[in-house]
Amino acid sequence: MATHSCDFLVIGSGIAGLSFALKAAEHGSVIIISKANLDETNTVYAQGGIAAVTYDPDSAEKHINDTLICGDGLCNEQVVRMIVEEAPTQIKQLIQWGVRFDRNESGQYDLAKEGGHSEHRILHHKDNTGHEIQRALTCKVKNHKNIEIFENYFAVEIITQHHLGMKVKRGSPDISCFGAFVLNLKTQKVEKFTSKTTIMATGGIGNIYHTTTNPLVATGDGIAMVYRAKGEIENMEFIQFHPSSLFNPGERPSFLITEAMRGFGAILKTTDGKEFMYKYDKRGSLAPRDIVARAIDNEMKIRGDDFVYLDATFKDAADIKNHFPNIYQKCLTIGIDITKDMIPVVPAAHYLCGGIKVDMNGESTIKHLYAIGECSSTGLHGANRLASNSLIEALVYAETSFQSANKALYEIEVNHSIPDWDYEGTTHPEEMVLVTQSYKEMQQIMSNYVGIVRSNLRLERALIRLETLYRETEELYKKSILTQNLCELRNMINVGYLIIKNAQKMRESRGLHYSLDYPKVKGTEF
Repeated sequence: MATHSCDFLVIGSGIAGLSFALKAAEHGSVIIISKANLDETNTVYAQGGIAAVTYDPDSAEKHINDTLICGDGLCNEQVVRMIVEEAPTQIKQLIQWGVRFDRNESGQYDLAKEGGHSEHRILHHKDNTGHEIQRALTCKVKNHKNIEIFENYFAVEIITQHHLGMKVKRGSPDISCFGAFVLNLKTQKVEKFTSKTTIMATGGIGNIYHTTTNPLVATGDGIAMVYRAKGEIENMEFIQFHPSSLFNPGERPSFLITEAMRGFGAILKTTDGKEFMYKYDKRGSLAPRDIVARAIDNEMKIRGDDFVYLDATFKDAADIKNHFPNIYQKCLTIGIDITKDMIPVVPAAHYLCGGIKVDMNGESTIKHLYAIGECSSTGLHGANRLASNSLIEALVYAETSFQSANKALYEIEVNHSIPDWDYEGTTHPEEMVLVTQSYKEMQQIMSNYVGIVRSNLRLERALIRLETLYRETEELYKKSILTQNLCELRNMINVGYLIIKNAQKMRESRGLHYSLDYPKVKGTEF
């Protein structure tokens, strides 16, 4: 069995994983695991930008307050303050690594404003900020002598005492991580990666739902692995549906129409051209995403429409093309000129606010295992993420987790006594039709019962149906040769279960969790 060893094992290659790797590589050996190409990540699809206080009249207190309001009372204020105050330093680091943010004619950053923000504070690169960040970081890691990259490698399980024949209970403070078992997708063989510290940076869960802005690689792998290793997972009920993905049936992932378009002045309208957001919130089309997504969902249901429109046709055509060149070009490919035509949009699964529970150093409840980026639950987002706070969270936690892991580097020994992967009982590849059908069923269950609006009955039905899929998939997993499709299905069913169970425990409507059976918290809006 092929074995690899390093100081820092990074699973995932988005902004969180790559920025951690660049910091850690100055102090030790780094291996990056990517289940696709290095630059096929959630980060690439982040259009809008990254939030940070840059100029007056903005201030850290304003950014903190906006975040707390959006989080609907469930943010950890200490974490919010740390991230907002550290953000400018990390933005400077990004720029040093080669990221190019747009500037205006006077040379200052061209800052955008998005829903829930009281000031213009979103740094961006046109309408493809994530792509620009990924480009710069990918270039840096590929040229660093202390970083080894394994593309098309799929992490199957993290290695803990369980693999040494010891039994551990969920929540035990004595569980430690020694690395990961990883499937080489070219050879279909499992390889062993041992490390002093492991960093989970596997991104989101969007493909649990039929309509999502996430790339196909976003299948909740890191969260599922940590859950199976008996690490603590929290706040999984808080899933953000982006209000505006391009309505283009059959396309996956759904093309994102950035919230920055509404910050730019675009207005949501029904299919007969009537503005509707002020019925739901005094901030109109610039209300926070959860409110906007529910409003759109409600309008579609009461009218029987498949979409609503986003109208920017009254804005200057040259400005539209300059600010949103990729959206302009994409819409042209399906016959829509956004300078003249309204854009049909629908909500789509976009971002997970919960995940692997971590402390302010990014360390999970499993020793020597850190989680950063979307797969983690830091306390920043609470019940709802403020637009463009996710990229800056990933950067700041890459820094805090690196500082913590580096301090302990020389106190940890790589465990070389890990047994090889157990292939016993796996005699044949699974029938693809079984996996693909279960995949479709899982997406239907989650989309129909555990979407933007929920109820006790919907959640109970979802759980019953998902448990059947779980049993069938586990049986398939035990006897089949491992494949990426089978492992991803297994992970998504695990994550779907966690979402449902967390949602059932939430006996109120708060933030992104909206239940027909429980009243909203007093003082909150639609």
